[in-house]
Amino acid sequence: MAIDKAKYVVTTPGATGPAAVARAFENQVAYCRDNRAGVTALVCQAVGDLLDTDRGGAFMRRVRRWAGPPLPDALPLRVAGGLHALHQSGEEPGLSPIYEGLGPNNAAELVAAAIERHEAFLMPWLDGPPQTNEAGRSASFAAAFLWLVEQGLPGHFDLLEIGSSAGVNLMMRRYRYDLGGVCVGPKNARMRIAPEWRGASPPDQGFDIVGAQGCDVSPIDLTDEGQVARLKAYIWPEFTDRFARLETAIAAAHTFPPEIERRRAVDYLRDRLERPQERGTTRVLMHSVVWQYIPRDERDQIVELMEAAGQRADSETPLAWVSLEANRDTHRHELTASYWPAGDLRRNLATAHPHGAWIEWKG
Repeated sequence: MAIDKAKYVVTTPGATGPAAVARAFENQVAYCRDNRAGVTALVCQAVGDLLDTDRGGAFMRRVRRWAGPPLPDALPLRVAGGLHALHQSGEEPGLSPIYEGLGPNNAAELVAAAIERHEAFLMPWLDGPPQTNEAGRSASFAAAFLWLVEQGLPGHFDLLEIGSSAGVNLMMRRYRYDLGGVCVGPKNARMRIAPEWRGASPPDQGFDIVGAQGCDVSPIDLTDEGQVARLKAYIWPEFTDRFARLETAIAAAHTFPPEIERRRAVDYLRDRLERPQERGTTRVLMHSVVWQYIPRDERDQIVELMEAAGQRADSETPLAWVSLEANRDTHRHELTASYWPAGDLRRNLATAHPHGAWIEWKG
């Protein structure tokens, strides 16, 4: 899918102030439209239209006066998550024309009235970044693992995920993938993921996941209905297949929950990378749509940890780093991989839909 960069407002990621807030909402609207999320685009547009008004009470005053950088803070998605949760609660029927896809002309008025009536409900949604845990993204990880095996790394992967959220991707060994005609994973899996494939097929290899643990500063328990409701609020309502995948992941978590520690990424990795690695396995750091939420100094420390661990890697205990993260210049999500002992050259393997709808393979 070609991205029309002219639709995006040029902005400095760390910019703050009212103008930066307005640009953040404009860019989120353009991004949602590019990804066929018309309802979420309309919600963000409605909130953006309120910025130059006095509507929305204390909630909108806090949005207008946002102290941090609104783009890295994902301010529009915090607001959109809260409004979606309010709609899902059934407590605000006035939002129904928007979420039913009717595209009302008075969306800004409907949103303003909802915010003013439910200020106490919505305020906490501004307190932390959104958590989106999407099984569809694991298809990109699976494709990267096939590529790593083709490079000669052992196909027995020990996964370390940072920003695991609810651990949906930590359970990926239970999923079945169709990646451009290359199928991997258990044939009887309940979770079947087949993104639209663009470009050449990935390497026709095999792999096994021998371990999968992760961390998050605020992990979500898929067996807790309240926490699951919050996770569902961050799913864009247009994508009903995402809700279905989440329900399948919830069922899997009730059977055998993922292993997630409540820790900062850098502290978790420092500990895990020092632990002995079984020979004949490939240790993998993986993450998706989380890098932008990690403070810069912590990101720098993670890079240093990985480079140091890479120096200790050998052919029997290699190290890999696989990520699916947003490129703020191209407004697309890129699948990249590095591995050691071959060196830390970053390879761009693919671009992908942020929620796993399609993968454009470069290999």
